[in-house]
Amino acid sequence: MSDYSTNESILEMFLFESSTLIEQLELTILECEKTNCYSMETVDEIFRTTHTIKGSSAMMEYNNIAMLTHAVEDLFSYIRAQKLQLTDYKPLSELLLDSIDFIQVELQKIKNGDDADGEALSLVENVKVYLGELKQMEESPVVNADLYSFSDEQHYYQATLFFEEGCEMENVRGFLIVKNLKETVEEVQHVPENLTEDATAIDTIRSQGLQLFITTSKSREEIFQLLDGSSYISKLELNELRSDPALEQSDANLSLQSEWSSLMDNRSEKEINNTQKQSKYISVNVEKLDELMNLVGELVVAESMVTQNPDLLGLELEQFQKASRQLRKITNEMQDMVMSIRMVPLTNTFQKMQRVVRDMSKKLNKDVMLELIGQHTEVDKNIIEQISDPIMHIVRNAIDHGIESTQERELAGKQKMGTLTLEAKNVGGEVFIIVRDDGRGLNKEKIVRKAKENNLLFKSESEMTDREIYSLIVLPGFSTKEQITEFSGRGVGMDVVTKNIEAVGGVVTVDSVPSEGTTITMKIPLTLAIMEGMNLRVGLSRYTLPITAIKESFRPTKDEVICDPDGNEMIMVRGKCYSVIRLNERFNVKTEISEIEDGIVIMVEQDDRQVCLFADELLGQQQVVVKALPTLMKNIKKIEGVSGCTLLGDGSISLILDVVSLITSKK
Repeated sequence: MSDYSTNESILEMFLFESSTLIEQLELTILECEKTNCYSMETVDEIFRTTHTIKGSSAMMEYNNIAMLTHAVEDLFSYIRAQKLQLTDYKPLSELLLDSIDFIQVELQKIKNGDDADGEALSLVENVKVYLGELKQMEESPVVNADLYSFSDEQHYYQATLFFEEGCEMENVRGFLIVKNLKETVEEVQHVPENLTEDATAIDTIRSQGLQLFITTSKSREEIFQLLDGSSYISKLELNELRSDPALEQSDANLSLQSEWSSLMDNRSEKEINNTQKQSKYISVNVEKLDELMNLVGELVVAESMVTQNPDLLGLELEQFQKASRQLRKITNEMQDMVMSIRMVPLTNTFQKMQRVVRDMSKKLNKDVMLELIGQHTEVDKNIIEQISDPIMHIVRNAIDHGIESTQERELAGKQKMGTLTLEAKNVGGEVFIIVRDDGRGLNKEKIVRKAKENNLLFKSESEMTDREIYSLIVLPGFSTKEQITEFSGRGVGMDVVTKNIEAVGGVVTVDSVPSEGTTITMKIPLTLAIMEGMNLRVGLSRYTLPITAIKESFRPTKDEVICDPDGNEMIMVRGKCYSVIRLNERFNVKTEISEIEDGIVIMVEQDDRQVCLFADELLGQQQVVVKALPTLMKNIKKIEGVSGCTLLGDGSISLILDVVSLITSKK
């Protein structure tokens, strides 16, 4: 095992960079597969990507990944050297996607702390066989021989590399480049000489660049491409020396500098723009962002504790109020800024579905087009991690269950190609993620029958709305599929949807029209860290309700409350009957308010279901920082109806009510 693979920060950097590169590579290949075209620019990009992954995985001693990427690199080295244009790129795409799948599995093993022990030999052999076939197909194997042929003549180069600002660990990146070069050229010397143990190496590289002196038989273009393919290079200077690197510099440098400038000028505008764009960003550890978020949360609470201090009640403090307003303004701006840093676009999550749709369409022999809308919508990073799996399961179910085969669609008078739409949009303080297909729609009768068989109906069929019936498909263990396939049939996938979405405080709704399609909507909050809440008092206890769940509040009269034969209280509001939950009874809290007309009723709503909560009084609206319940408390007893806690301005603790759980318990 390499020393680097046991170094947490280096391992983290390897995983992040490799995962990012593999995701980008997968999207590139899927795009090329659609058009059946690999431009020379794309070939160069794939070559550079595989070269980078090969080098970093070799350094980390993940030899199976290094071996596979080395084979793919050889393949693309040949394609770009020969400038091959194929009539059918399908085998190449298949080969690359298989390789990507293998690397993704290995990276996941490494993330999980397992051994990356996958067997890559068969894939490597497939790549080599394909390369052999290409060589046989090519009638003129030596194209551009002046550029790519090998020669016995020795060349001497001096290279200076500068890394992008903020990329961190420049010494390790330099070490990686040197290690890769040593596998390709005859000799490499570098300044700083000790990249891994010299504490000043990073500062030297940042100020003067990484100096390389290379002896090789390879051409200048080949060396340039090898170095240019390394990650996070912001500037590269490569000069050929006449003989001894120590003696020859000035004249040759001047002429070659001009040549290098010309080469750089010829780089595509896209590459340059990308480099400029990347230099504006730095990578930040997520844990640091979480810590910053917590600190800002504490600041919000501290600000409330100061400005709402009970000792200040009744005092006329004009200057204090002025300073408080300024402090609140700055605190709010800081909070907004930190929140925006944590916001991540849904682009990557949506783009990953391209592969799911492609693979399933192929295996199920269906023609499906994926349409993406609003993929740049941003949500909190922690939420993105929770919703990736639900989106994938819904997409899989839509293709497997919803969209018909080509023959069925033709018979139904529909277009041969089915359309699956993935849409995201901001609505108030929430994000709606909508998965919509134009398939056969849901069979209401079949859903009800299956629900009855599995005792999943929570009320009479005649009392259920269409949406409530369709929403049964997201219950644990529910499936109308008679046969279990590799994609669906066990009813587990949709259970994951419900659990993950509810875990982030969201809800799932299902709508469907027979023969026209199904729409599944996930409503999720923008962030889990801070929310707008309404504080309630029950006895001496405090509770907080999410503002978005409150429909209305009112003081009822005694005659508006009725009881069913089991003694359950209900209240009539505008001709409709709603269940009443007395919070003091629900949480076993002592209170002097027992008569309904002396307290306050708050109607809360989730997924078109409403319930009325009875509390002593409303304390007011406030932005609160959401905290998880202490582990000790959760270990002692699971508290149904509570999702977390928060600290109020007066220093008291308030429990955050889980509206979904409260409504579900009153079904």
